[in-house]
Amino acid sequence: MPPEPAAPPPETPGPSGRRQEPSRFSRQVARLLDDAVRIPGTDRGIGLDAVIGLLPGIGDVAGSALSAVVVSDAIRQRVPVPVLARMGWNLLVDAGLGLVPLAGDVADVLHRANRKNVILLRETLEARPPLAPGEDPPRPTPGYLLAALGLVVLPLVLGIVLGVLAVVVLVRWLF
Repeated sequence: MPPEPAAPPPETPGPSGRRQEPSRFSRQVARLLDDAVRIPGTDRGIGLDAVIGLLPGIGDVAGSALSAVVVSDAIRQRVPVPVLARMGWNLLVDAGLGLVPLAGDVADVLHRANRKNVILLRETLEARPPLAPGEDPPRPTPGYLLAALGLVVLPLVLGIVLGVLAVVVLVRWLF
Protein backbone atom coordinates (compact mmCIF):
# COMPACT_ATOMS: atom_id res chain seq x y z
CA MET A 1 0.00 0.00 0.00
CA PRO A 2 1.28 3.52 -0.72
CA PRO A 3 2.62 5.61 2.15
CA GLU A 4 0.36 8.13 3.84
CA PRO A 5 0.07 11.48 2.09
CA ALA A 6 2.40 14.22 3.33
CA ALA A 7 -0.36 16.80 3.79
CA PRO A 8 -3.20 16.03 6.18
CA PRO A 9 -6.67 15.72 4.65
CA PRO A 10 -8.91 18.79 4.90
CA GLU A 11 -10.67 19.14 8.19
CA THR A 12 -14.34 18.30 8.34
CA PRO A 13 -16.50 18.51 11.41
CA GLY A 14 -17.06 15.30 13.30
CA PRO A 15 -18.23 14.24 16.75
CA SER A 16 -17.81 17.12 19.20
CA GLY A 17 -16.41 19.34 16.41
CA ARG A 18 -13.29 17.21 15.93
CA ARG A 19 -11.81 16.35 12.57
CA GLN A 20 -13.13 13.17 11.02
CA GLU A 21 -9.89 11.24 10.79
CA PRO A 22 -7.98 8.80 12.96
CA SER A 23 -6.17 10.50 15.82
CA ARG A 24 -2.54 11.40 15.31
CA PHE A 25 -1.62 8.99 18.10
CA SER A 26 -3.42 6.08 16.34
CA ARG A 27 -1.64 6.85 13.07
CA GLN A 28 1.71 7.02 14.85
CA VAL A 29 1.15 3.73 16.71
CA ALA A 30 0.10 1.99 13.48
CA ARG A 31 3.16 3.32 11.66
CA LEU A 32 5.48 2.29 14.52
CA LEU A 33 3.98 -1.20 14.70
CA ASP A 34 3.73 -1.93 10.96
CA ASP A 35 5.94 0.47 8.97
CA ALA A 36 8.68 1.92 11.20
CA VAL A 37 11.51 1.10 8.76
CA ARG A 38 11.15 0.78 4.98
CA ILE A 39 12.64 -2.29 3.32
CA PRO A 40 14.95 -0.84 0.64
CA GLY A 41 13.68 -1.36 -2.91
CA THR A 42 10.12 -2.20 -1.82
CA ASP A 43 6.97 -0.40 -0.75
CA ARG A 44 6.92 -2.49 2.43
CA GLY A 45 8.05 -1.63 5.90
CA ILE A 46 8.89 -3.55 9.01
CA GLY A 47 7.56 -2.35 12.31
CA LEU A 48 7.93 -3.02 15.98
CA ASP A 49 5.13 -5.61 15.86
CA ALA A 50 7.24 -7.91 13.68
CA VAL A 51 10.35 -7.40 15.80
CA ILE A 52 8.72 -7.95 19.20
CA GLY A 53 6.76 -10.83 17.67
CA LEU A 54 10.03 -12.73 17.48
CA LEU A 55 9.90 -13.07 21.27
CA PRO A 56 7.69 -16.13 21.77
CA GLY A 57 4.50 -15.29 23.62
CA ILE A 58 5.61 -12.06 25.24
CA GLY A 59 6.01 -10.21 21.95
CA ASP A 60 2.57 -11.27 20.73
CA VAL A 61 0.96 -10.11 23.98
CA ALA A 62 2.69 -6.73 23.77
CA GLY A 63 1.78 -6.35 20.10
CA SER A 64 -1.87 -7.15 20.80
CA ALA A 65 -2.00 -4.62 23.64
CA LEU A 66 -0.48 -1.87 21.48
CA SER A 67 -2.83 -2.70 18.61
CA ALA A 68 -5.84 -1.93 20.80
CA VAL A 69 -4.97 1.79 20.54
CA VAL A 70 -6.40 2.09 17.01
CA VAL A 71 -9.59 0.20 17.88
CA SER A 72 -10.04 2.35 20.98
CA ASP A 73 -9.79 5.44 18.78
CA ALA A 74 -12.48 3.96 16.51
CA ILE A 75 -14.76 3.46 19.51
CA ARG A 76 -14.12 7.00 20.69
CA GLN A 77 -15.10 8.21 17.21
CA ARG A 78 -18.21 5.96 17.35
CA VAL A 79 -17.67 3.96 14.18
CA PRO A 80 -20.32 1.32 13.43
CA VAL A 81 -20.06 -2.07 15.13
CA PRO A 82 -19.49 -3.98 11.84
CA VAL A 83 -16.38 -1.87 11.23
CA LEU A 84 -15.22 -2.59 14.78
CA ALA A 85 -15.77 -6.29 14.08
CA ARG A 86 -13.55 -6.10 10.97
CA MET A 87 -10.89 -4.35 13.02
CA GLY A 88 -11.14 -7.01 15.72
CA TRP A 89 -10.85 -9.71 13.04
CA ASN A 90 -7.65 -8.09 11.75
CA LEU A 91 -6.20 -8.22 15.26
CA LEU A 92 -7.25 -11.85 15.74
CA VAL A 93 -5.55 -12.83 12.46
CA ASP A 94 -2.47 -10.91 13.59
CA ALA A 95 -2.41 -12.79 16.91
CA GLY A 96 -2.95 -16.13 15.15
CA LEU A 97 -0.09 -15.49 12.74
CA GLY A 98 2.16 -14.80 15.71
CA LEU A 99 1.75 -18.40 16.87
CA VAL A 100 3.72 -19.76 13.93
CA PRO A 101 7.44 -19.32 14.66
CA LEU A 102 9.34 -17.25 12.06
CA ALA A 103 6.94 -17.96 9.16
CA GLY A 104 4.17 -16.31 11.17
CA ASP A 105 6.37 -13.28 11.77
CA VAL A 106 7.00 -12.96 8.02
CA ALA A 107 3.26 -13.29 7.39
CA ASP A 108 2.66 -10.66 10.08
CA VAL A 109 4.84 -8.20 8.15
CA LEU A 110 2.64 -8.80 5.09
CA HIS A 111 -0.68 -8.70 7.00
CA ARG A 112 -0.12 -5.29 8.70
CA ALA A 113 -3.26 -5.33 10.86
CA ASN A 114 -2.69 -1.91 12.40
CA ARG A 115 -2.29 -0.22 9.03
CA LYS A 116 -5.45 -1.95 7.80
CA ASN A 117 -7.34 -0.77 10.87
CA VAL A 118 -6.24 2.86 10.45
CA ILE A 119 -7.37 2.71 6.80
CA LEU A 120 -10.74 1.23 7.85
CA LEU A 121 -11.14 3.97 10.43
CA ARG A 122 -10.18 6.72 7.99
CA GLU A 123 -12.52 5.44 5.26
CA THR A 124 -15.41 5.12 7.71
CA LEU A 125 -14.91 8.62 9.06
CA GLU A 126 -14.58 10.13 5.59
CA ALA A 127 -17.86 8.49 4.52
CA ARG A 128 -19.70 9.85 7.56
CA PRO A 129 -21.82 12.95 6.85
CA PRO A 130 -20.72 16.00 8.83
CA LEU A 131 -22.85 17.19 11.71
CA ALA A 132 -24.99 20.24 11.18
CA PRO A 133 -23.86 23.37 13.02
CA GLY A 134 -24.87 23.09 16.66
CA GLU A 135 -25.82 19.41 16.29
CA ASP A 136 -24.56 17.12 19.01
CA PRO A 137 -23.20 13.68 18.11
CA PRO A 138 -25.49 10.82 19.09
CA ARG A 139 -24.81 9.33 22.48
CA PRO A 140 -23.62 5.73 22.34
CA THR A 141 -26.20 3.18 23.42
CA PRO A 142 -25.39 0.60 26.09
CA GLY A 143 -25.51 -2.08 23.35
CA TYR A 144 -22.90 -0.20 21.31
CA LEU A 145 -20.66 0.20 24.34
CA LEU A 146 -20.94 -3.51 25.19
CA ALA A 147 -20.23 -4.58 21.60
CA ALA A 148 -17.32 -2.15 21.36
CA LEU A 149 -15.87 -3.31 24.65
CA GLY A 150 -16.13 -6.93 23.55
CA LEU A 151 -14.47 -6.18 20.22
CA VAL A 152 -11.52 -4.51 21.97
CA VAL A 153 -11.19 -6.92 24.86
CA LEU A 154 -11.72 -10.18 22.90
CA PRO A 155 -8.71 -9.76 20.56
CA LEU A 156 -6.60 -8.51 23.45
CA VAL A 157 -7.52 -11.45 25.69
CA LEU A 158 -7.08 -13.94 22.84
CA GLY A 159 -3.69 -12.40 22.04
CA ILE A 160 -2.65 -12.81 25.69
CA VAL A 161 -3.98 -16.38 25.86
CA LEU A 162 -2.21 -17.31 22.62
CA GLY A 163 0.98 -15.67 23.88
CA VAL A 164 0.89 -17.55 27.18
CA LEU A 165 0.14 -20.77 25.30
CA ALA A 166 3.15 -20.16 23.06
CA VAL A 167 5.41 -19.63 26.09
CA VAL A 168 4.12 -22.82 27.76
CA VAL A 169 4.68 -24.87 24.59
CA LEU A 170 8.15 -23.39 24.15
CA VAL A 171 9.15 -24.10 27.77
CA ARG A 172 7.90 -27.69 27.53
CA TRP A 173 9.71 -28.17 24.21
CA LEU A 174 12.97 -26.82 25.63
CA PHE A 175 12.85 -28.71 28.93
